[in-house]
Amino acid sequence: MSNEVSISRIVHGMWRLQEWNYTNEQTLSFMEQCLEMGVTTFDHADIYGNYMVEEKFGEALALKPSLRDEMELVTKCGIKLISANRPDHKIKYYDTSKEHIIQSVERSLKNFQTDYLDLLLIHRPDPFMNPAEVAEAFTALKESGKVKSFGVSNFKPAAYQLLNSYLDFPLVTNQIEISATHLEHFEAGTIELCQQERVSPMAWSPLGGGSIFTSQEAGVVRVRKVLEQVKEEIGAESIDQVLYSWLLVHPAKIIPIVGSGKIERVRAAVEATGLSLSRQQWFEIYEAYRGREVD
Repeated sequence: MSNEVSISRIVHGMWRLQEWNYTNEQTLSFMEQCLEMGVTTFDHADIYGNYMVEEKFGEALALKPSLRDEMELVTKCGIKLISANRPDHKIKYYDTSKEHIIQSVERSLKNFQTDYLDLLLIHRPDPFMNPAEVAEAFTALKESGKVKSFGVSNFKPAAYQLLNSYLDFPLVTNQIEISATHLEHFEAGTIELCQQERVSPMAWSPLGGGSIFTSQEAGVVRVRKVLEQVKEEIGAESIDQVLYSWLLVHPAKIIPIVGSGKIERVRAAVEATGLSLSRQQWFEIYEAYRGREVD
């Protein structure tokens, strides 16, 4: 991804860690199993779990601090939520000021009980963003060694290019929603920009938030039917493996983020790296949700 940070081919997202009701020992075991499978990158955000996930992860990591050298920690900042844990927030809003970015990183370092982050992302495009101020914050954090690399999340091409133009070092990723039932970024030029900039996009919600298994929405039903067909053709064990493979084979080198607390689901994603789709199969899945063939 860059000379200073290397992201594993499959990333594990910790958004729902609080919901899994793991003890610290169970969280540590989960980390170790991920690492053994080559899933070395763990994705966070300061707001996850009502501002509690980073700290919970850090408590588990503190049980075996040597694991820190085997993993990459990714986190995000820039959203302020209404929360009992942040009583000064009267509304939900975005804050990409230099002061907030640096304060957020300091808090994340404390939560993780580490002295550096591998990758920091601006969580959402901010209509009040001052790119020069964001660049100042990124530069200060990089020069201090507190953050190795920087990227964004959910940015459309214009916002990505704007921020990139103010930096003396390039952004290294854009974390965006990509799945066979969310094709927006194929059509908005976001993925093409990542290819142009030679950066790999990270795909959140690669299974459509789980809707692929249960939704009766017409487009999802069409996709599910095609996935079942392709699963048999390529020898996949499950349709989620086909969805992961659909992302993995794309020339943009898309990096799926798995969000499950079940280690067997992580293993299924890892095994999908060994599958392959033909170009025709890829387009069958692409066209299914659209409900029409390409022009």
